[in-house]
Amino acid sequence: MDLAGRGALVTGGSGSLGTAIAQALAEAGCDVAVSYVGNREGADETVRLVEKLGRKACRIQLDQTEPATIEPAVERAARDLGRLDVLVNNAGWNIGIPFPDLDALTTEVWDRIFETNVRGPFQLARAVAPHMRTQGGGRIVNIASVAGVKPTGSSIAYASSKAALIHLTRCLAVALAPMITVNCVAPGLVEGTRMAQRIPPEVVERVRRDAVLQRAADAGDIAQQVVTFCRADSVTGQTVVIDAGLHFH
Repeated sequence: MDLAGRGALVTGGSGSLGTAIAQALAEAGCDVAVSYVGNREGADETVRLVEKLGRKACRIQLDQTEPATIEPAVERAARDLGRLDVLVNNAGWNIGIPFPDLDALTTEVWDRIFETNVRGPFQLARAVAPHMRTQGGGRIVNIASVAGVKPTGSSIAYASSKAALIHLTRCLAVALAPMITVNCVAPGLVEGTRMAQRIPPEVVERVRRDAVLQRAADAGDIAQQVVTFCRADSVTGQTVVIDAGLHFH
């Protein structure tokens, strides 16, 4: 799909990874709406960076744990951009709870993680689909985690939610074919993000040590893979792991 003049919604657009994705899409020719929960300054900065690239941009406050807010946010993005062709489900939530500490993983924590990381992306995909069909097709890219393919990460709930998101990608690829493709990027540790700051220090150190490239994942590489998925016409239901060589080591 040619991305010039397309409209894209990037959730979690106030953080460093969301900003990198929004910039990469803008460089490819997209106008971009970014959602945020509380970091309005971060969202404003992302909007400014997109506008500097000559593209239209807007910010939308959205808490994915509130189901009733999903469709209005999508409608506003479509209205402000004039169309909606791309959805990047980048927003997520985690908390550092060591795997053996089962008592600390409360049902409240579990539910918040799954509401944000799984139910939210599903509802967003369902809400954007009619807009994409109106334009003749669309692209959905979910941002999961290497924790979804290997038992690692900030908590059991987080790892399980990302595994669910990876399988949701496959299921939506079937449900939304042939007009809409659905793919997934599963990053490893991306240092400097708020998500990474919630990971226990011993996990961060182990990730650096175990990666065959001896480094963390790169936000720019992740953003470019999102763009590649959006451009591709015959790729759907796929997950690409970007983790500096951790998952197979």
